[in-house]
Amino acid sequence: MIATIASPPVSQPKIFSSEIFPLSISQPNVMCFQLTPKLEKEDGNRLSFHLSLAFPYIVIIWDKGYLYALGTPNYPMRLLAQELDIVAEQVIEESLTDFSDRTWKFEEVQLTQPIPANVISQFAIQVLKTTKPYPFSSKIALSENGVEVRRELKFWSETIELKGIIKPAIALTLKSKFLLKNNLAEFYQSHPDKQDPEKLLIGLNVRSRSRDFIGNGTITEVVLEPSSEQIKKLAELAKSEVTKQAIKDSLSEKIIVGVKFGKTKKAYLYGMTALQPRVTSETASRFGIEWGKLLDKTKIPYEERKKLLVSYKKAAEEALTNYGFELNLSVNSRDYPEVFYQTQTRLEDTPLLFGNGFIGTSGKILQGLSKGGVYRRHSNYLDQSRPIRIAILNLCDFTKLETFINPLQQQLKRYKFESIIDPNSVSIKNLSGAEARSKVEKVVYQLMETPPDIVLAFLPQNDRNADDQEGGSLYHKIYDLLLRRQIASQMIYENTLNNVSSYKYKLNQIVPGIIAKLGNLPFVLAESLEIADYFIGLDISRESKSKLSGTVNACASIRLYGKRGEFIRYRLEDALIEGEEIPQTVLERLLPANELEGKTILIYRDGRFCGKEIPNLLERAKAIGCKFILVECRKSNIPRLYNLVERRNYQTNRNTKVITSPDKGSALRLSPHEAILVTTEVTEKIGLAHPLRLTVITGHHPALVSPPIEQVIETTLKLTLLHHGALKMPRLPMPVYGAHKTAKLRLRGIYPSSMLEGDRQFWL
Repeated sequence: MIATIASPPVSQPKIFSSEIFPLSISQPNVMCFQLTPKLEKEDGNRLSFHLSLAFPYIVIIWDKGYLYALGTPNYPMRLLAQELDIVAEQVIEESLTDFSDRTWKFEEVQLTQPIPANVISQFAIQVLKTTKPYPFSSKIALSENGVEVRRELKFWSETIELKGIIKPAIALTLKSKFLLKNNLAEFYQSHPDKQDPEKLLIGLNVRSRSRDFIGNGTITEVVLEPSSEQIKKLAELAKSEVTKQAIKDSLSEKIIVGVKFGKTKKAYLYGMTALQPRVTSETASRFGIEWGKLLDKTKIPYEERKKLLVSYKKAAEEALTNYGFELNLSVNSRDYPEVFYQTQTRLEDTPLLFGNGFIGTSGKILQGLSKGGVYRRHSNYLDQSRPIRIAILNLCDFTKLETFINPLQQQLKRYKFESIIDPNSVSIKNLSGAEARSKVEKVVYQLMETPPDIVLAFLPQNDRNADDQEGGSLYHKIYDLLLRRQIASQMIYENTLNNVSSYKYKLNQIVPGIIAKLGNLPFVLAESLEIADYFIGLDISRESKSKLSGTVNACASIRLYGKRGEFIRYRLEDALIEGEEIPQTVLERLLPANELEGKTILIYRDGRFCGKEIPNLLERAKAIGCKFILVECRKSNIPRLYNLVERRNYQTNRNTKVITSPDKGSALRLSPHEAILVTTEVTEKIGLAHPLRLTVITGHHPALVSPPIEQVIETTLKLTLLHHGALKMPRLPMPVYGAHKTAKLRLRGIYPSSMLEGDRQFWL
């Protein structure tokens, strides 16, 4: 059960805190307008942002089809009603030319109800985005070899129910980002690959050097030799001096780039001096930088994090005060104990069921496998004398195979699986990427003469940085060749093999994964989950085209689990999907009537439900006679949670409050149907856990069940315990964890070609 946290002991007080800061505004100076014709959300947000830039004492936001305007306390808002049409026309002419074919009418709407909390929150965010000068400066954590690691503030609107009232709030959190000191033009002109600008630039992560866009973007197109008309148009649209100067730069006569920011569908054209490159894991090699060396500097020490949050909160307060806002202390368990939750017992003590009826715990999985064996053997291994046929593919000249293989076989035997080893060493020294992949392909075909059950591939360490989009990754080459033939694989990198002292730990991770990839089920929950009969992870994944704007297409997948969290099967949708949502016909194929009829099914959506997915799902539920619990499981833009503890400062001889990582299983209830949940435990060296946001869909449809968020929290935590591929529990509940990775592989053409449905967890 999930229970309210009791008051902490006086001797060792522990306070649970968050990055959510409630807002208050006593007498908001607000007007509301209905816009005809109506705008969709993305266009409404664009228009309101640019209108806010145009009015010095007013911010405007779009919400559910209406434009809301907030003025400073003494601003005569009647002037806005007189000027809005004229200013909107100017904004469209200067900044939103793609709206120029529309004629809009702004009609004032009398406000008869209190302003919604989410509107108040959005007002505050618009103030912070459009205040000049920008109130939040980045802090440099590292500056070396032309690359900077910076601490920056991220913020967004929130609402939270406190003492039965929905309150407006904002979230303030920190993020470390990599930046090049040079602008994009300087990077391009000094790069040895500048003769191929598309290869060099497309996919590069950038940000605008001006503040006409808040956030990061990705280059999706390159325009070579732009026409004089394009240059003229860009010069007319440019608002800031940075973007104006960039288009006048001589380089812009030869090349300009199109950039997409956030989730916008439109690519905006820029001269390259207006953009700042960002280093990401995907693009680090283009800068000649080792990604791993930079990662250490992204970790923000707890004390530094605390100081930065205090500083940024103060800056936010100063900007918001001009509009009458008051920014309160972050939501914490001292002031609001009723909204913080924590498991009564440690997750590590959750009982698990292994083979032969043996009950162990989540914290002692290896002991459970040794004493009970696996919970369920795949049909291929019901005969315990039938050995696992393991082929070794050694691509890194590892000469001491027996030091790794012998302990591996011994551990398999402890878990009641015999094994046969077929070693194969392949030298790929002094071969190009294409030659190495060709040689590996030939060896894999030779393995098929007597097909193994699983292949252990020992890979050179530099393969981690290979560009699999260009076919350069041996990992994905081998994975693809084997998976198409329904053969499992386990990849092990060279550094793992060179560290003999870590073999025992690595084998503890690898061996259960080998067993599970072959279709065996190592363990399940000893106690059934009462919330539903089945659990499904539903995901849609898409990728951007590498050379053109837009997204290529997408595919859907599901994972089906039973009441004990036991994996039943996966299904991949064969057809690629266009658009943002999963079509009804695809949903019907993914959700079989014969199995789900009369049952209650909890469906986790990786991210938000899109478009008509919810009504389509409920129509399917009604048609097949079942009930759905629909839960959004989001991973980004989630406020962090903290523990605040008192520690003795021996230099000052005083106790001071310091922030530490939150306990696994901690949760903050945002409303009766939404919560932030910590599912991982991290050390101080690693940093802070990234929580999940769980949102239960509510409504009055007869096929829709909406249980309390506390029950969903407990269920989600227990479903994270069932990762059979490693001892470390994942951040996501297993139905979602598997769905996303499989759909991504499907987009790359990597999937069991003749088995779009199966009972083996090949993605582990």
